[in-house]
Amino acid sequence: MNTLIRWNPIREMSSFQDEMDKVFSDVFGRRWLTEEAGKGMIWQPPVDVEEQPDRYVIHVELPGMKLEDIKITLEDNRLLIRGEKSRTEEKQNATYHRLERVYGAFERSFTLTHAVKPDKIEATYRDGVLEVTVPKAEEAKAREIPINAAR
Repeated sequence: MNTLIRWNPIREMSSFQDEMDKVFSDVFGRRWLTEEAGKGMIWQPPVDVEEQPDRYVIHVELPGMKLEDIKITLEDNRLLIRGEKSRTEEKQNATYHRLERVYGAFERSFTLTHAVKPDKIEATYRDGVLEVTVPKAEEAKAREIPINAAR
């Protein structure tokens, strides 16, 4: 006996989206940025940039990085975070089924829209996450200019 199943367009779109995700992952996925395939390529770690009234807080995901391989610089109002993630072990003649972790140089640049206090910038690296706190400079406060009467 045949069973009728009600057509669900949402299910069809979900299945289509899954297939497209797989195609794009296979073609453009992170695995092509591996050491073998992506020599000389720069990858971009994911970041969150939060602006608070008195500071910027930037979180950068850098799992497996060594602290000494991360550099932060500030020039004008441009904050640059860069570094290099090295492969920890070489496996000769290994057969990989997936290579999705990225290695090599990375660079992230942020243009800050407010003047900042460069000498007060702080950075901490904990559990694979770099946190950079960039305090904003005091804004020039408007002040009233007294007008003297002419004599």
